[in-house]
Amino acid sequence: MFSAAGSFAPHTITPGPVLELVTARTTAAGATFTAATFNSGNLAVIRNADESRPVGILQVWSDHQAAGTFRIRSPRMHDNVQGIRFDAVAGDLKPLLPWGVAQSVYPQDQLTVEILGSATAGDIETVGMLVYYDEMVNTGSNVKTWDEIRNRVRNLVPVENTLALGTGGDYSGEEAISVEFDLLKADTEYALLGYTVDTECAAVRWRGSDTGNYGVGGPGEPDIKDITKDWFIILATTFGLPLIPVFNSSNKGGILVDGVQDENGADPTVTSIFAELV
Repeated sequence: MFSAAGSFAPHTITPGPVLELVTARTTAAGATFTAATFNSGNLAVIRNADESRPVGILQVWSDHQAAGTFRIRSPRMHDNVQGIRFDAVAGDLKPLLPWGVAQSVYPQDQLTVEILGSATAGDIETVGMLVYYDEMVNTGSNVKTWDEIRNRVRNLVPVENTLALGTGGDYSGEEAISVEFDLLKADTEYALLGYTVDTECAAVRWRGSDTGNYGVGGPGEPDIKDITKDWFIILATTFGLPLIPVFNSSNKGGILVDGVQDENGADPTVTSIFAELV
């Protein structure tokens, strides 16, 4: 796992955890590293959090349109030259960090995301990452460990949303989880265990009051359904942390799904795999 001001273990978790999807993009990046622009609502600076509690990057991926490279660096990583650097395969959005091993970051860290890309006019390349805050200042979210969820599952409830994503590389296509399948039972808790997509996009995101209005999500890759169907279970079990988002159906009109897409603008159908909880 990871540590901030000492060792870290699941039993030390205190109220106020937040999981946040962060994405950043470039347009027509070529053979020289180009600084990426962070998408709306995401920050290049690690948010204000309890400095005595762990903060870490749990997973990273990229959506490249040609073979390329990306790196995420900060003054407080191992080095501020390469930081976390990976070569990218075109159209391959697989997660790249080892499960259960996070890269520690710190409140007010300045992150730099840089991309080598296709060098083709208009081509958008995107880097995605998941950042975990063990105790966010003045806020929190309803996230649980797998042990807190597994014995509460009554039914599995896949819910579809077809997102009309834009072509600018930012978050777009937002719609409520209840727009197409309005079947959630009243005043009931549902855990988001994972998801699938039928069309590639750089990222899929869920957010609402239950997540502290921070987005949670992952890569929009149809070829890794074996991973994304268990996305939040894998995160929670490998890190031993509360990383499974739980939503109350009373908030269904404000449980929002959107995504990040490149200039080609393909519209994915997202199937959110919820578990009805008792």
